[in-house]
Amino acid sequence: ISFTEALQHFQSAELPSSRGTARAPGRRGILAALLRCLRGPPRLRPQLRGERELALAMARCALDDSERVHMRILQTIYRQLTRSRLGCPRYGAHWEELGFQGRTGSSPLPGDIPKIHPDLPWNLPVPSQLPQALPVLQSQLLPWACSSTSNFPFCIMSVNITRIVIQALQEERLSRECNRRQQVIAVLNDLYAAAFLRLSRLWEQQHGTVASAGFFLKELELSTKKKPRQLLKSLEAYLSR
Repeated sequence: ISFTEALQHFQSAELPSSRGTARAPGRRGILAALLRCLRGPPRLRPQLRGERELALAMARCALDDSERVHMRILQTIYRQLTRSRLGCPRYGAHWEELGFQGRTGSSPLPGDIPKIHPDLPWNLPVPSQLPQALPVLQSQLLPWACSSTSNFPFCIMSVNITRIVIQALQEERLSRECNRRQQVIAVLNDLYAAAFLRLSRLWEQQHGTVASAGFFLKELELSTKKKPRQLLKSLEAYLSR
């Protein structure tokens, strides 16, 4: 399935509501709003709020085996990451090869790694995150992650990076970049790839293990929320080589 077709499906589908996640300040929030204007991140421009709502609703959409488009997305992700020309069964050991704990493509989370919020159940990049991430995932991360020496839990980290990026959007940490580019979903896409690239470099440099994954994710969450522009510049430099 193409990115455009997948996005159109979510635009027309009845998705879980994300409304209410960003409320206008009331009387008791006047001081907080003033402090925000002085030192906090900027508000997202009104013309971008609809795209933000769509992105958050997509993230809250659970994987549904009975939804044909969901299964096509899952197949596309598998084929693009493995560069296979063939599809794959819904269940089987091939999902373990991509870093899932089980054979369903939906159980990537060991107990010692921060779990994704139950409202954000997509285990791999949502369709908006796939296009820009592919060059990074295919050329560097997946071959390295699947090696016998890296101990890199690819899909476990993917689901947690999705969580981190969505939280950054919810907390208005990405508003400045979204306003600058006049886009939301494209910023999420790029930041997902940039965060994954940063994580892989940390993991390799510091000889990461599954047991230390929580530490790496905390550092990544901090850099994603505090310095998103710096991460994006690193991705631009990588892709330009």
